[in-house]
Amino acid sequence: MGVRHRALELLRRLDAKSLDSRFTVEIEQGLNCSPFESDAVLQVVKEVFFPFLDAEAPVARPGKVTLVVVAADEPAGKSVADCRKQTVSLTLHRGADDDKLICERGPAAFRQARLLDLCQQALSQGGLLTAEDLAYRVFFVTPRTISRDLLVIRKNNPQVLIPMRSTLHDLGPVLTHRTQIIRLALQGKTTTQICQIMHHSPEAVANYISTFTRCAQLARKKISPEEIAFLLGRGIALIRAYLQILDECQKDRNMAYHLEELLRLGSCGAKKKQTTHTRRTSHE
Repeated sequence: MGVRHRALELLRRLDAKSLDSRFTVEIEQGLNCSPFESDAVLQVVKEVFFPFLDAEAPVARPGKVTLVVVAADEPAGKSVADCRKQTVSLTLHRGADDDKLICERGPAAFRQARLLDLCQQALSQGGLLTAEDLAYRVFFVTPRTISRDLLVIRKNNPQVLIPMRSTLHDLGPVLTHRTQIIRLALQGKTTTQICQIMHHSPEAVANYISTFTRCAQLARKKISPEEIAFLLGRGIALIRAYLQILDECQKDRNMAYHLEELLRLGSCGAKKKQTTHTRRTSHE
């Protein structure tokens, strides 16, 4: 048995979570082509489109960081290089409060205050962070430092699940995490109450509820679970879990009432966007 080169393995895992790797995996799995062919296509795309894409790319808000991470629905034990990837945009620095925290308590306190929220943000966008992502792509420290931070967080919050690829070993916790939020919303809980119960950010809660509402709208149009998963960019297991909740709504008057409210609010939002788009088009 050969000697393991841990540093080389680490670099390979990090490289597997890049835009280039995400593109080649999508090409290889979608078109059933070889790594050589997918790499050739990538190079052509770079030569033709990149000069224009760089010029047109929008500027992110201050404090934001964009990462390519492993998709949340990918099972444990699968090679990172073969996993489907998800691009997530995370709010790392939130302004004056974070500046005050760093000045008064130091970088470690800042990391420990942000770690859980960053992991939740990634999960709400369909991805899972790893200690390596947090170490090398976010905080620029060693994975050992991140491990120490996680120990502190778990000690202070023993009941809180930290949604990372290393802690969510299968789809069960991921689905439970999301469906709990949906069930709370269907019980009539407000976003603030859900955030307090689940220790989630308002953005993450809104993202989960929005996905569920769109799933419900598509289900009412008799669209198959597979098509809904494709249209929403979510795993089939999550969509089936949401459809099961919709079935429960038919037997529970309280859940049914709050479901109709979610659908009504979702429809109002869609109409507002459509009206705005129509106005812009008419002005043009």
